[in-house]
Amino acid sequence: QVQLVESGGGSVQAGGSLRLSCAASGYSYSRYCMGWFRQAPGKEREGVAAMHTGGGSTYYADSVKGRFTISQDNANNTLYLQMNSLKPEDTAMYYCAADGFGCAVGSWYLSSWYKYWGQGTQVTVSS
Repeated sequence: QVQLVESGGGSVQAGGSLRLSCAASGYSYSRYCMGWFRQAPGKEREGVAAMHTGGGSTYYADSVKGRFTISQDNANNTLYLQMNSLKPEDTAMYYCAADGFGCAVGSWYLSSWYKYWGQGTQVTVSS
């Protein structure tokens, strides 16, 4: 059974940093496209960043390029999202997602691309 468990959310002031973690289990971690999504109240879920756990390109939404970094620890089946220079508009519930197909430029940001989801972790950035 695939399980994704996010942690690391919290409340910070604008300009601050947080690191989100996603602990994965129940599947062959090294063969999945894994992504981070976020959803603010009243808004659609949007792709933030993604990478293939077997290596290769990383993908970022324009709104977070240069501020967020996606990375992984294959030894511990954990995906990370380092978030720097946080802004109030980054406030959202952040979700980890995984799928057995590879990441692609035209699909990594689509929530429908991913089969497995975590429960989310809240990030709140105050001005």
